[in-house]
Amino acid sequence: MGFKCGIVGLPNVGKSTLFNALTNSSKAQAENFPFCTIDPNIGIVPVPDHRLNKLSEISKSKKKINTTISFVDIAGLVKGASKGEGLGNKFLSHIREVDAIIHMIRCFDSADIQNVNSNVDPVRDLEIIETEMMLADIESLQKRLDKKNKKNIDEKMQKVLENAFEKLNNGKDLSELLNEVDEKIINQTGLLTIKPKIYVCNVDEKSVNSGNNYTSNFITKFGSENTIIISADIESQINQFEKDEKKNYMNMIELKETGLNKLISKGYNILNLETFFTSGPEETRAWTIKKNCIAPNAAGEIHTDFEKGFIRAETVSYEDFVRNGGWLNSKNNGNMRLEGKDYIVKDGDVLNFRFNTWPNLFHAKIN
Repeated sequence: MGFKCGIVGLPNVGKSTLFNALTNSSKAQAENFPFCTIDPNIGIVPVPDHRLNKLSEISKSKKKINTTISFVDIAGLVKGASKGEGLGNKFLSHIREVDAIIHMIRCFDSADIQNVNSNVDPVRDLEIIETEMMLADIESLQKRLDKKNKKNIDEKMQKVLENAFEKLNNGKDLSELLNEVDEKIINQTGLLTIKPKIYVCNVDEKSVNSGNNYTSNFITKFGSENTIIISADIESQINQFEKDEKKNYMNMIELKETGLNKLISKGYNILNLETFFTSGPEETRAWTIKKNCIAPNAAGEIHTDFEKGFIRAETVSYEDFVRNGGWLNSKNNGNMRLEGKDYIVKDGDVLNFRFNTWPNLFHAKIN
């Protein structure tokens, strides 16, 4: 399934520079003036996973296919965006389509890069963006709950929207809804303020390892759990190097992990995602699923017929697959299991699905 992250923030905080570095492209304009990104740029990036390489090597696969993450570079928002200021609601609507929001926060001083505000204040900047999202949600809910539009909403969804409207009007956090309402219904609401968030503090090069006063103040206010420190400029430089040069440069500046890997790790965590694999002579492939996903649903990520006709899943843990050198020895050594419809897939499972297409063919004939 992969997942999609929208990069948002005030103008000139480094969104497009980071986007270009993460996606290894120059799609996004990165100029020194507000609103240089007019339409959202989308980049699809393979998720690095050392396990995929090992499995492919063992199975002597012809192809190796990573799962992916999509990044969307969304134009800079300003105070009043929910009322049409700057580029307004057009770009707030783009945020509704993503799975998670990356808040890009300026945490560096520079006389060369314009700032839409008089000074650098990451706490204030985030509060501006979150206020605009909240106001946009309130306006959206008002319209959807209007008498003329209510008839198009089923009773269950209407109750959820009314509950959300009441909470927002009373200044409450919509995260409470996550404990009250099914996740699928939450996603259907399209509300911005309930989307999972990652806070990216964009710092200068000298602050990338230890942060600075700006990041300290930000973390004191919003916590460190969903906050990561990145230098978009460094990410841009890293991206220009070949593999060995990249490694040497990172060692030289004592950077342990790239910004891409930090974002992927944090994204998987806040979205409760994990990976299973399929592996054979033709291809080895990684697949992204939600945690606690049952085997038929995992099969459905490959093809809906796999889910409809699911029988069993031949299952080997990644560690056993590597230790045994593939499917055959895993089976002979008793490390391959046949799992049924209630099996909860674990991160790193190597799966081969048994499924029956006959019922689907039968229904196709009688219909």
